[in-house]
Amino acid sequence: MRTLFFASRNTKELIRDPLNLIFSIGFPLVLLLLLSAIQANIPVSLFEIDQLTPGIAVFGLSFISLFSGILIAKDRTTSFLARLLTSPLTSSDFILGYTLPMLPLAVAQCAICFLAAFLLGLSVSVHVLTALMVLIPAAVLFIGIGLLAGSVFNDKQVGGICGALLTNLSAWLSGTWFDLNLVGGGFKAFAYMLPFVHAVESSRAALSGNYSDIFPHLWWVIGYAAVIFVAAVFVFSKKTHSGKG
Repeated sequence: MRTLFFASRNTKELIRDPLNLIFSIGFPLVLLLLLSAIQANIPVSLFEIDQLTPGIAVFGLSFISLFSGILIAKDRTTSFLARLLTSPLTSSDFILGYTLPMLPLAVAQCAICFLAAFLLGLSVSVHVLTALMVLIPAAVLFIGIGLLAGSVFNDKQVGGICGALLTNLSAWLSGTWFDLNLVGGGFKAFAYMLPFVHAVESSRAALSGNYSDIFPHLWWVIGYAAVIFVAAVFVFSKKTHSGKG
């Protein structure tokens, strides 16, 4: 109950900043519309809607990292968190309390992306629901990245890391804009060592109904998410109890 009360407070904090919420949903939709328009006017299959939509959905989740990181970073620099540290909440409770309101937002963001894709020609099928479920571990991953960054850095630094660095990494190393096989070599090998391309590939496999191809990629996402969340809890505990929050 304590965690749920804390999560409720964090939900209210998100609602108080509607412009950022609109941007996090609107910007991926603008990209989806723009790239779909480009595809309609070129003779080669570069941005097919069934391949593009999962990539845009994963890219959009990077903005969730920014929200979660800034929220926890701001709390660390105010007296609010100092007062909460006197409560029975553990570090795991705090991290969970930050995660719970972010997860529905992330799922809603992905769902809106797919709804827009329907209008652009994506076939309506049960596979879309599977793709959304497959994206949940990716959503948890990006939330965890934000919480880890927010546990280490201040809100301005989080803005640079999650708002600039992470969005570029998730864009260029996920295979959203281009087939990584076109580059190959060390670039492709490095990309496949990170979870972003695996998040996109697992969602594409689910959307196409190739369920056997989901988990070779999804395990990478789940593994990264688990490690990052454990790290976030550990770092948050160290920072807050060392007096360096």
